[in-house]
Amino acid sequence: MKKLNGKSKDIVKDNIDKLKSLFPDVFTEDGIDFDALKGALGEYVDDKDERYQFTWHGKSQARRLAQTPSTGTLRPCKDESMNWDTTENLFIEGDNLEVLKLLQKSYNKKIKMIYIDPPYNTGKDFVYKDDFRDNIKNYKELTGQVDNEGKTLSTNSETSGRYHTDWLNMMYPRLKLARALLRNDGVIFISIDDNEVVNLKKVCDEIFGEDNFVAKYIHKNNSTKNQAKLVSISTEYFYCYAKNKALLKDIQWRLKKKGAEDIAKMFCTLKAEGLTLEEIETQIKEMYKRPKYSHLSRWNKVDDKGVFKDADLSREGGSKDYTIINPETGAECAIPNRGWGKSKDELLRLQQEGLIWYGEDDTPPGLKDYINPDDISVPDNFWYYDNSVDTRWIKNEFGSLVFQNPKPLEMLKNMVEMVNLKEGELLLDFFSGSCTSAHATLDLNKEDKGSRKFIMIQLPEILDDTETKIKDNKDAIEFLKSKGLPINLAEIGKERIRRIIKKIETEQKESKKKDDETLFDKNSQAEIKPLNLGFKVFKLDSSNISMWDPDFDTIQQDILSSVDNIKTDRAEEDVLYEILLKYGLDLTLPIEEIEIKGKKVFVIGLGSLIVCLASDLTVEVIEEIAKLKDKYQPEVEMRVVFKDSSFKDDVVKTNAIQILKQNGIEDVKSI
Repeated sequence: MKKLNGKSKDIVKDNIDKLKSLFPDVFTEDGIDFDALKGALGEYVDDKDERYQFTWHGKSQARRLAQTPSTGTLRPCKDESMNWDTTENLFIEGDNLEVLKLLQKSYNKKIKMIYIDPPYNTGKDFVYKDDFRDNIKNYKELTGQVDNEGKTLSTNSETSGRYHTDWLNMMYPRLKLARALLRNDGVIFISIDDNEVVNLKKVCDEIFGEDNFVAKYIHKNNSTKNQAKLVSISTEYFYCYAKNKALLKDIQWRLKKKGAEDIAKMFCTLKAEGLTLEEIETQIKEMYKRPKYSHLSRWNKVDDKGVFKDADLSREGGSKDYTIINPETGAECAIPNRGWGKSKDELLRLQQEGLIWYGEDDTPPGLKDYINPDDISVPDNFWYYDNSVDTRWIKNEFGSLVFQNPKPLEMLKNMVEMVNLKEGELLLDFFSGSCTSAHATLDLNKEDKGSRKFIMIQLPEILDDTETKIKDNKDAIEFLKSKGLPINLAEIGKERIRRIIKKIETEQKESKKKDDETLFDKNSQAEIKPLNLGFKVFKLDSSNISMWDPDFDTIQQDILSSVDNIKTDRAEEDVLYEILLKYGLDLTLPIEEIEIKGKKVFVIGLGSLIVCLASDLTVEVIEEIAKLKDKYQPEVEMRVVFKDSSFKDDVVKTNAIQILKQNGIEDVKSI
């Protein structure tokens, strides 16, 4: 019986297999014949001594770090989750490098959109120091889960000689792993400021390819720095890259005009209050002085129907053989220099419908283009969002500002809408912070009754209460203490998601609208819960399987404990989800628990995987397990996993393989 591999996806082996399928003739008994490979690649080989490249100290190790399989696992934490049995959302607590490795099999090419807001490297930000030798142990030491012998989470000071290097070494392997998770039509958004904006562009060009660069978005916020000596910075950036930009050529990114609804509502309100058209126009123009609405300032005219702009009625090469009369003055309107863009009959029809705007003189008229909240347009790369809205929300919801500088919720919702994240598609955020991206996903699902899904990953970074950081963290620390929660950043994100879900559940229960039926389980006579809400919490940890360590002091203990190699402090469900990861199965697959002759058996994914971790299994139990194939008739080959020490004796173990094979089950493994 084969053993189940205890490591995450081997990326190096996967790359070699891909290369072998493309160029089988360049492989020898000892490895790869690089001269033969160069010959196969022909003119595309760059063997010059001098070439343009972006490099830094530690880049080779950062590349190896991305390729090194993880020996960790993700342990389920039902107590901290919501709606565990129905949700398809995930919150994973742990070092995102190790978590991304663990997700490589289960979520390879399954993520439609990634959004991350990594540390900006301002000199105050924490930058994770990865350990090539044992990053799981390193993670547990730095987060205070084991004795760390003085290791601490530290900021990356500008006085450090490795200021940019440390940041690049942190980002490079994570972006490499993130790219592998993206669907071929997937995109990634990365938030950054001036400190690393240049380096981030170079790294992304290398990892995603220059040809897959989509845009550099500029985000203008209202949080200026009055203490600045030279320039008060009020912008940051978002880089957007596609996995394969060529696949986006037939896709249109569109957004509703932000602020258009506010302008339209203001017009209706002022008109209802009895203001004249001139007074309404003055009030509307006052609104355009605010940055939030300045991009709409061309809609600066009003009539009885609404707010409009005068759109161009000309086109290059248009007719100049006719004109129209201004009904206000009786004078002929000037013919546009480029010629009319519409026929004379169409101009007369528009005139009769009151859709042509005339100036006070004989200048060419314009087409009345009314502002419409439902209008969509190609998004530009300059965005303004008022951060104070989100700051107020956090203060109102938590009683204090438990998270500094939250990303604007509306901005994240716009990103999700812009890339057209649809039913069942996944959003990943592996620097999730206060989980604005999860909030955006839940909000949009509420608005259109959608089923978008999210995966949040956050390091349980201990909140610093030292003199230098207490100002930023004081509110969060006090809040978490008042709730009896661990004092780390991940708890803030989880608590935000819980509060959003509870609020949506309450709204749904109170609304009693007919269309709410699609969100509720009609068969439930107990507490009604929305089907598309909730999240499963998993936590990064070392593997549930004890590895034999040939150390002299522990060798006798290891030999004795190898009879049952599952760690004594781990539950069956811990092992179960590790098996799902090793097989590359979705962590939210339905799991059915059945009993066969007193032994617990897990049926995963409607019979695609059977797991039995019970002890003292007999031939009779194995025979009943074999019958499950006919019962479930899975669409894929049924796989079965046992604990290595599950069987009553070696005879049963040997017979088990034969019994399962006779019933058409070839993939049988043990752990």
